[in-house]
Amino acid sequence: MDGQLIAFTGVAAGMVAMPGADFAVVVRNALDSRRAGVAAAVGVAGGLLVHTALAVAGLAAVLVAVPALFGAVQLLGGGYLLYLGGRALTGALRRPATTRDDTATRDGTDGADRTAAGAPADGRPPAARLGTAQSLRQGFLANALNPKAPVLFLSLLPQFVPAGAPALPRTLLLATMVVAMALVWFPAVALLVDRMGAWLRRPAVARALEATTGALLTALGGILLVELALS
Repeated sequence: MDGQLIAFTGVAAGMVAMPGADFAVVVRNALDSRRAGVAAAVGVAGGLLVHTALAVAGLAAVLVAVPALFGAVQLLGGGYLLYLGGRALTGALRRPATTRDDTATRDGTDGADRTAAGAPADGRPPAARLGTAQSLRQGFLANALNPKAPVLFLSLLPQFVPAGAPALPRTLLLATMVVAMALVWFPAVALLVDRMGAWLRRPAVARALEATTGALLTALGGILLVELALS
């Protein structure tokens, strides 16, 4: 049995599952709808595919070795995370504190008919909801513009290539495993959020969760830009 491959599986699984910008984007989109969440999750996996392809081709080493190029990616990544964080925070502020159904319940009337007729559970109008293409793009860009990923792959993958073994086939295998894990983990997160939707989409909870993800994305974007300014 390949002990290095088993060890890599554990390390890669922890790397993929670690909460960060990808996780926040998927959760935020899944709050909007199951389709938006899964689309964002697939987008994240697509971004990972870009990083793994660059690592296999050796282009990630070029990116890391050229400070101006690396800085440009860091600037784009930080700016995009700030954009997503700002949108999430704005969305949280615009969410109603209660829905008409909640008001009806407090007044002793039944709002089930309105919900059954298609009124959104979180009080947001259908036009404000994210489209599949938009969610896919958000997930992809959030991951593809992450400047930490090339460094991580360059430092991680070579450690699990056995001495004397052909590097390319092994690296391809390891890269494929990372993408496959992302294709399992992030859609599972999206489906779990959707499964808990009845509770998570309650106005107060959804507002707090969207504000939290917005703050996380904003903080991550700010960290990237501060690191760039100090480098």
